[in-house]
Amino acid sequence: MYKKGEVTYQALPLPDRVQLDEVDAIAASTAFRDYMRKRHSVRDYSDRDVPEEVIRACIEAAVSAPSGANHQPWHFAAIRNPEMKARIREAAEEEERKFYGGGASDEWLSALEPIGTGVDKPHLTTAPWLIVVFAERWGVNDDGERYKNYYVPESVGIATGFLIAALHHAGLVCLEHTPNPMKFLPEMCGRPEREKAVMILPVGYPADDATVPAVAKRKKPLERVMSIF
Repeated sequence: MYKKGEVTYQALPLPDRVQLDEVDAIAASTAFRDYMRKRHSVRDYSDRDVPEEVIRACIEAAVSAPSGANHQPWHFAAIRNPEMKARIREAAEEEERKFYGGGASDEWLSALEPIGTGVDKPHLTTAPWLIVVFAERWGVNDDGERYKNYYVPESVGIATGFLIAALHHAGLVCLEHTPNPMKFLPEMCGRPEREKAVMILPVGYPADDATVPAVAKRKKPLERVMSIF
């Protein structure tokens, strides 16, 4: 974390070692791969409660992510307040009406059709939690002086990936919703103007009749997304 005046490097012995031998590493990596393949973005939620302790632990996992210059340019607002969730849903659906009513190109709408998205966003109020991910565009030190953050989109993206994996590990589901523009979110969540909301994750348990788009099970083969030299 950035602190004014700290300009020298100090080495610290590696505090944790989790390395495995070759056999155990293969077993662990393939088991994790198989478990992550069971992760799905879900729009149909149960109203079953999720303990705050679970949400806290998942966010704590997220903020352990690496970041540019270790500035940690993120904030996670966890919302269970029904009135706040209703306001977010209302604003999101208003934006979606504009999007589907002419704001999006025919090509974009055609690409979304197999996903089954639409104007209605009941998951934003049914899910017991919404986690709003904020990106801190610049920081402010203890003296009120502004400082630059580095690789903000990349850092926040990595932390959000950690969060999604942690939620899945806890047996929960989520959905990646990108607010556009929903500029009221920083004020609603008590965040400063230097922070921008980049994602809303409805979080909870899937409904008994939850479905996913069939196309979501189509993944590119490994040889198309990986090169080994």
